[in-house]
Amino acid sequence: MNALGQPRKPNWLRVKLPVGKEYAKVRSIVDEYKLHTICESGNCPNMGECWGAGTATFMILGNVCTRSCSFCAVATGRPNEYDEDEPRRVAEAIKLMGVKHAVITSVNRDELKDRGAAVWHDTVKQVKLMSPATTIETLIPDVKASWDALITMISPGQEVVSHNMETVKELYRRVRPQAKYDRSLEQIRRTKEYGKRTKTGIMLGLGETREQVYQAMDDLATNGCDILTLGQYLQPTKMHLEVAEFIHPDLFDHYREEGLKRGIKYVESGPLVRSSYHAERHVNV
Repeated sequence: MNALGQPRKPNWLRVKLPVGKEYAKVRSIVDEYKLHTICESGNCPNMGECWGAGTATFMILGNVCTRSCSFCAVATGRPNEYDEDEPRRVAEAIKLMGVKHAVITSVNRDELKDRGAAVWHDTVKQVKLMSPATTIETLIPDVKASWDALITMISPGQEVVSHNMETVKELYRRVRPQAKYDRSLEQIRRTKEYGKRTKTGIMLGLGETREQVYQAMDDLATNGCDILTLGQYLQPTKMHLEVAEFIHPDLFDHYREEGLKRGIKYVESGPLVRSSYHAERHVNV
């Protein structure tokens, strides 16, 4: 425990600082095209590793979110009008990087009637036109049961569609106050029924019990989730939820086995795992 009575960060959560030529190249392209990445906005601990490998997760529709989730480092507030040229710039940047697999995500845009679906559709379409050999994962937000918007988002040709549950049902009110556990499950189910490879992510260390994690896995398997990522929650600022517990790597290994046992096809589980970590492995699950 530290002086505030909070658990100390263990040594297995130490990461290397981002350095190297490939990191500098990605940094340059992101800056030149005035793009946002969740790597930066979300304070991802794997930014050095992923950018060093020449990949990044692009965040479209701006960098201000209409939600105020208590775990997330992305700014919340009233977003500006979105940039209609953003899909082209994202597609050109991905082409310049020459990545084999691209991950695209976005903030929530609840104030837009279509939740930003038209921009999502155009972005994926332009990436496919400029880089036809590049596979794509889209990490999409909660559409608040706007199911027509969901179809628009997932229909332009991406190989994987992800939507993060973030936590267990019992913690939703505290962690995702503007979201609903069952609605997010339904979004995953509808995505699977459309014919897409489905994926979600859950953070651990927020105070959940093992039984609650098992139940979430069962719910995901029942609703057609193919891929699950499990990682350690890290408090981004003092204004966000505190870490209740640092989960030992051995327990992450145990959860991986439990997820597979419960019918989820692929489980990426470890302290530093994030939604897009090793995402290229999830295309052919």
